[in-house]
Amino acid sequence: MKLRIAVIAILCVGLALGFSILSNQTYAQGNRAAAMPKITVLNPMGTPPPIQAKQMAPRLDTLDGKTIYFVNTGYIGTDRLMAVMMDWFKANYPKTKLEIRSGGMTNIPPAVMTEIGEKGDAAIVGLGH
Repeated sequence: MKLRIAVIAILCVGLALGFSILSNQTYAQGNRAAAMPKITVLNPMGTPPPIQAKQMAPRLDTLDGKTIYFVNTGYIGTDRLMAVMMDWFKANYPKTKLEIRSGGMTNIPPAVMTEIGEKGDAAIVGLGH
């Protein structure tokens, strides 16, 4: 029984060495791609582009006679927020014209942006959190 175990162990070691020698020969013959594939590793941290600071828009001296656009992007709860803010502006600035427009969660339609740029003095956009 001990002889049988010793023979099996020697055969296993010989088989392992045989595969090792074959793989080394394949690598030495120039077939490196088969033995060691090339991988590309990316850094998940990344490098953000530099930020260019911009000046804030000048503050309005008064809201009387001005047009303020409220833009609801459709985020949950912004419809209620816009309604409450419009009620507050109506109560505290009755001479101010208030307009409400709807946009998408990812973008505001160009027509709405053009209208705000041409006719509006200020805009309040409900972006969510």
